[in-house]
Amino acid sequence: MKPLEDVRIIAVEQYGAGPFGSVHLADLGAEVIKIEDPRVGGDVGRYVPPYAEGEDSLFFETFNRNKRSLSLDLATPEGREVFEELVRVSDVVYSNLRGDVPAKIGITYDDLKHLNPRIVCCSLTGFGMTGPRAKEPGYDYILQGLAGWMDLTGEPDGPPTKSGLSMVDYSGGFVAAISLLAGLHAARRDGVGMDCDVSLYDTAVGLLTYPATWHLNAGFQPVRTHHSAHPSLVPFQAFEAQDGWLVVGCAKEKFWQRLAVVVERPELATDPRFATFADRQRNAGELLPLLEAIFAERPVAAWLKLLYEAAIPCGPINDVPAALQEPHTQARGLVVETEHPTFGTVRQVASPVRVGSEPVEYRRAPSRNEDFRYVLKEVVGWTDDRIRGHVAAGAFGAELTEAQR
Repeated sequence: MKPLEDVRIIAVEQYGAGPFGSVHLADLGAEVIKIEDPRVGGDVGRYVPPYAEGEDSLFFETFNRNKRSLSLDLATPEGREVFEELVRVSDVVYSNLRGDVPAKIGITYDDLKHLNPRIVCCSLTGFGMTGPRAKEPGYDYILQGLAGWMDLTGEPDGPPTKSGLSMVDYSGGFVAAISLLAGLHAARRDGVGMDCDVSLYDTAVGLLTYPATWHLNAGFQPVRTHHSAHPSLVPFQAFEAQDGWLVVGCAKEKFWQRLAVVVERPELATDPRFATFADRQRNAGELLPLLEAIFAERPVAAWLKLLYEAAIPCGPINDVPAALQEPHTQARGLVVETEHPTFGTVRQVASPVRVGSEPVEYRRAPSRNEDFRYVLKEVVGWTDDRIRGHVAAGAFGAELTEAQR
């Protein structure tokens, strides 16, 4: 069996953060039944440009492979009845909505425990379900600013800078997945479910890690560093070579000793100004200009060859195409394929989550409501007559095809 093959998750999710968290669980075998609101055309991620056609987009494919889709109007009594039937036979209700919405629409543990005492209700929200910002929508860009990330990013004389990737969203998805699995473990052990109140805000602040500890205990004031330099380890930063950029990191004293030899300045290793981590940090203004001038003398490839041979941590600063073409990317099987009726063969990056040695099977993201009959017939065991009655009542929206009916 796949690691999570015995887990069923009802996912009231949309866009990026929530689906990112559950896609890794789906890759591990969990049955993720994605609830899509027919009143708004389902998950907004289906329509994200530029690579979108009808109700399909490459953005949606990225976050929803290996899942199932059911159009369900939770605002109707009949739609709510279907949802409650699913709760009875599922392990988790997972959502990423505004902090006050789970309680409003009745998907918290207190709302559902009478249906299934073991149900785990994991809510990934922007700001959490408590606190003064609970009713505010949370977006990655806003959170990067609020949590201090943007103030830390960029050149010292430049503007605050957002990460090139939506790292709060993606980190929040991972935190939600960890919380969900911990809650599920406890529910199966104790027979009692719970709420998991996870937020993007908590995630972003939590990832401040040691700079926050330094500030809280020693008054440390983080500042932006030139060429993305490490705040305390010198040298550990980006250097510009003749034809591009590379990163060189001396995270241990032995690496600094080796680097002095590689750059053909062995006397730097014994220079009292640069002898220890503390010395190099204190005198970084003298050391780094010397190294920057030296690295500018040769191409990236020439430096990487020398640094690799000396076993000094280093790497090129790739663009995205180069990163995807790295031999190690291919060797680790990090580009996978699925077949799609609109886009043909879709190539995307694999989940980094690895459990066991069995290869992961990848299935394209579902079209909206593709799993209507599977969910109602096989998961909740309804008859055709009961299904037709709920179709007529509008539980699944007004756009069912004849095949779905």
